[in-house]
Amino acid sequence: MPKFSYVAMDSRGKETKGTLDVATQNEAITRVKEMGFFPTKIVEVDKEKPDKASKDKKKAAVAKGKGKGKGMNANISIKIPGLSGRVKSKVLTTFTRQLATLVDAGLPLLRGLRVLEKQEKNPTLRGIIGDLGASIEGGSTFSEGLAQHPKVFNRLYINMVKAGELGGVLEVVLNRLAEFMEKAQKIKGKVIAAMFYPVAVLVVAVVIMAILMVYVIPQFETVFAGMLEGAQLPAFTRLVLGISRAIKDHFLVTLGGIIAVIIIFMLTIRTKPGRRVWDKFKLKMPVVGPVISKVAIARFTRTLGTLVSSGVPILQALNIVKETAGNVIVANAVMAVHESVKEGETITAPLEASRVFPPMVISMVDVGEQTGALPEMLLKIADNYDEEVDNAVSAMTSLLEPIMIVFLAVVVGSIVIAMFLPLIALMNGIDSTDKKSGD
Repeated sequence: MPKFSYVAMDSRGKETKGTLDVATQNEAITRVKEMGFFPTKIVEVDKEKPDKASKDKKKAAVAKGKGKGKGMNANISIKIPGLSGRVKSKVLTTFTRQLATLVDAGLPLLRGLRVLEKQEKNPTLRGIIGDLGASIEGGSTFSEGLAQHPKVFNRLYINMVKAGELGGVLEVVLNRLAEFMEKAQKIKGKVIAAMFYPVAVLVVAVVIMAILMVYVIPQFETVFAGMLEGAQLPAFTRLVLGISRAIKDHFLVTLGGIIAVIIIFMLTIRTKPGRRVWDKFKLKMPVVGPVISKVAIARFTRTLGTLVSSGVPILQALNIVKETAGNVIVANAVMAVHESVKEGETITAPLEASRVFPPMVISMVDVGEQTGALPEMLLKIADNYDEEVDNAVSAMTSLLEPIMIVFLAVVVGSIVIAMFLPLIALMNGIDSTDKKSGD
């Protein structure tokens, strides 16, 4: 009996390999699907070796052709690891909305994918759409095709599409998914726009400080040495001059120290304890903390509500929400909810115990759970918190603007005062000398 080697993806997008003793390739595909995997490649073992030999021959022919002369044309495809295979969330959101519109208008899924493939400008996504169309033509479902590209389509995307296929409401699920991604993109854009101003002010402050410390202040030190003729400078002026001298004389060491601190910080927050402390700090931060907290709650409620309303089982939905939470503290709270539901208990008790979710959210979830309208209630909470995020972002921006201006004024003003103190002392010395001579 022939032997087939297969490469497949599990429900989490993890690749798995193996061999099967079956009569035909179609039987191998069926067997792999029965095992709960999504096949990406199935090749007969005996035929695999000649294929490799033919590939080697083709490579040799291409290499031979390159050296023949100037008249030969060669198509060179260069792929740089880390710079390909991913699609920006904004591009993916647009694709999802366009596909949802086409399917909702009655166009067959395969034809809709072919239309989008022709008009897509992003080369990575265009290739993926072509692969999706080929998978569907080969007998796979849409969700199975999506699972072959885990770098682009996350578990939330794949499971929602799978639920839509099983329920026969793919067009409804695609519309929900498009709406979910558009709202997530909108919140992300508002937060990034709000953070642009303080970051810009901070960059300007750092540049000004560097110019003052490296170029301007050392000039004053030379002037003071000639004017005061060995007299001691004020303490604050000596402090500023000392900092300036240290930065100027050891600029590379100072820059290396700053880079080292940043690297240590980045490595620390990648560890479990460091990430937990950092995520907890972000939720408790003044001014910025309330915005981060509201964004996390809006993401949790909208993701869970969208998944459950699309037909994804609650335990599976909670697992997906935990992975897409974006905050360890919120993820731990979701994990506690998962364990509670698994034991047949309610959702509200672990939510309240986590101390992450406010009483209003817990009360609304409790009402939704008791009335059997949990998905609708979760989406209402998400809509409310979207509005609260807008208000919180506006309040944060209004508060950060004067804070950053005052911060910049204090820093620059302190340096100016430090440089003027010796001049004031010199003028006071001249006035006292004039009074003595007049007497």
